[in-house]
Amino acid sequence: MAISEKPILLLLISLAVVFSAAESDRVAELLSLQSRSKSGLIHLDDHSLSRFLTSTKTPRPYSILIFFDATQLHDKPELNLQGLLNEFGLLASSFISNNKDSPAASKLFFCYIEFKESQSSFSQFGVNSLPHIRLVGPNVKSLKDSEQMEQGDYSRLADSMSDFVQSRTKLSVGPIERPPMFSKKQLGFFVAAFLAWAPFVIKKVLAGQTLLHDSKIWLGSAVFVYFFSVSGAMHNIIRKMPLFLADRNDPSKLIFFYQGSGMQLGAEGFAVGFLYTIVGLLLAFMTHVLVRVKNVTAQRVIMLFALFISFLAVKKVVSLDNWKTGYGIHAFWPSSWN
Repeated sequence: MAISEKPILLLLISLAVVFSAAESDRVAELLSLQSRSKSGLIHLDDHSLSRFLTSTKTPRPYSILIFFDATQLHDKPELNLQGLLNEFGLLASSFISNNKDSPAASKLFFCYIEFKESQSSFSQFGVNSLPHIRLVGPNVKSLKDSEQMEQGDYSRLADSMSDFVQSRTKLSVGPIERPPMFSKKQLGFFVAAFLAWAPFVIKKVLAGQTLLHDSKIWLGSAVFVYFFSVSGAMHNIIRKMPLFLADRNDPSKLIFFYQGSGMQLGAEGFAVGFLYTIVGLLLAFMTHVLVRVKNVTAQRVIMLFALFISFLAVKKVVSLDNWKTGYGIHAFWPSSWN
């Protein structure tokens, strides 16, 4: 006896409707959790991870980018977990703001998992070191098969994280929206303080009794500005770069010089800035002080010594640049010399 195809078709349609409704409920729940968070980050635990990832069928209608956190390690500067989590929050808030009322808003969610609360989740992903960020795509079945964000992918913090997201999900994050350095209340306080002190400052300036009239202050400030500019200190402050990192292969070791053009640690910037400053100070010494020495022999000996030190410093900077970026610097002699 032939089985009627109509009941089977109705059953399949019903299952499809139920499955679609369940997926819509999960997306709505994620959007609700996201709206309750100030930064847009969703706090996951073992239970919610199961609900939104491991217990769902693939393909899912969304991707989830997860930051693995451990509050007990926030005091370790070499890991910079707190700073990276803040940048991750900026990435999330920027994506939400730039994709508001867009279909992409429900295609990607930003979450974080805390180690003490969700050790089982860490095990499911195979996470054994931090910092660690994972992208779980719509078709990922096993959590260990999700894609890890490499160290170079967050070297420029939220900006490079944005590049990673866009290249893997094909979703546009948009410009990173960073909060202003000073709030309106702080700016108001600075303006009020300036207006209150302005008469006293003007009186001191006219009388020539300020530090700005001291030549030693100007000299020291000039050296500081020179070191500040050539060491990349402004880059370190804006990007909140750590001085060093822990070696992933051996956590007991520290990395002070990162090989790769996409990232600069604070220590290597200060080292290069120190070498540049030595060369600058020696050049200033030869052009402003050494020329006043009356003994010609002493002039020549000191000048040769200063040039030798400068040569070593520049050579070290060139070799470090070659090791870091892979680009070599070659000398080109005039063709008449060949």
